[in-house]
Amino acid sequence: MKRTMITTCLIALSVVGFSQTKPADTVVIKVGSGSKLILAVHDKKDLETMKQYDFQKLISDLIVKLEKEDTSTHHKPSFEYLKTDSARLAKAKETVEAEKEDWGVDWSSNHKESRRFRKRTYHSMNFDLGTNNYITKNGFPDQDNSLYTVKPWGSWYVGINSVQRTRIANKFYLEWALGASWYNFKFQNAQTQVSKDDNSVIFQPDTRDADFKKSKLTASYLNASLVPMLDFGGNRHKPSFFDGYNADSFRIGVGPYVGYRIDSYSKQVFKENDSERKPRKHDNFYLNNLRYGLRAQIGFEDVDLFFNYDLNELFAENKGPQLNAFSFGITF
Repeated sequence: MKRTMITTCLIALSVVGFSQTKPADTVVIKVGSGSKLILAVHDKKDLETMKQYDFQKLISDLIVKLEKEDTSTHHKPSFEYLKTDSARLAKAKETVEAEKEDWGVDWSSNHKESRRFRKRTYHSMNFDLGTNNYITKNGFPDQDNSLYTVKPWGSWYVGINSVQRTRIANKFYLEWALGASWYNFKFQNAQTQVSKDDNSVIFQPDTRDADFKKSKLTASYLNASLVPMLDFGGNRHKPSFFDGYNADSFRIGVGPYVGYRIDSYSKQVFKENDSERKPRKHDNFYLNNLRYGLRAQIGFEDVDLFFNYDLNELFAENKGPQLNAFSFGITF
C-alpha cells in the first residue's frame, strides 16, 4: 500500500518566473491507471529554457528514488539535467562565478589560463644584462688615473636568476631569487696586469713589447636576494620573458642580496710576434669571498631596470684598493 501511495504521488516540475503570483499554465499527463505528471509553467519565456533539459534523465532518476521508497528531497543541481552542450556551458559558467566569489578578481580578461591566477607564487627565469664599475671614498678611480680604472662600456655585468614571486597583498609581493652573476671589470689601460704577492693585489703596467688589446678582471658569484615590491597594478604578478602574459602595472622595490664568490680570473689580449695571445690566470686576487648589498628594481609592462650596490668592499681589508662595486642595467 505504501509503495502504491508513493508511485501515485504527484511529480510537480515548476519553472518559476519573476512573478510567483501569476497564474500558471498547467499540463497534466496521466501515467498508468492512477498516477499523474503535472507541469506548471508561470512564464512562457521559460519554454525556451525547458528545451535545453533532458526530461527523460530527470524522470528516470525520480523513478529510481520512488522504487527505493526514498522520500528525501532531490538535491541534484539543475545543470545535471541539461543536454550535453548546454550542461557544459552551464558548468563552465558556474565554475567562473564560484571563482569570482572566492578570489574577488575580475575574470573577464582574455587570459586563456586564468586558473593560474589562483596561485600565490609564480616562477620565472630572469636575465640581468648591464654594466658594472666601482667607486672609492673619493669617487671614481679615473679621477686619479689609477691603473684599475675600468671602461664604462665593455665592463659587462651578466646575471641569470630563478625567481619566485609570492603575493602578500593586492599591491605588494616578495620577489626572492637564487642565481649566478659575473662582474667583468675591463680596464681603461689595456696594459694593466693583475697579480698578487703575499701582502696584496698588484695592478701594474705590462712592460712586454706587444700590442695590447684588452685587460680585465672577472669574478663570478652565486647569489640570493629578497626584494619587497610594490605593484601599483594590483592582483597581477610581474611577468617575465617566458610567461606570455602582458602587464600594464608600474612596480618598484628595494631589498638585500648576498653572494658567494665561486671563481675569479684575470685575462689579457695582445699581439706578440704577429700572433694573438689571450693568457688567463685563475686566482682569488684577495677578492672578498662574500659580497652583500642592496638591489633596487623599477619596472613597467615587460621592462625592468635594476641597480645593485655592494655595501662591502670588493677586496679584503688591507689587501687591495678600497672599492665598492655596483652594477645596473635591464632585466628581461
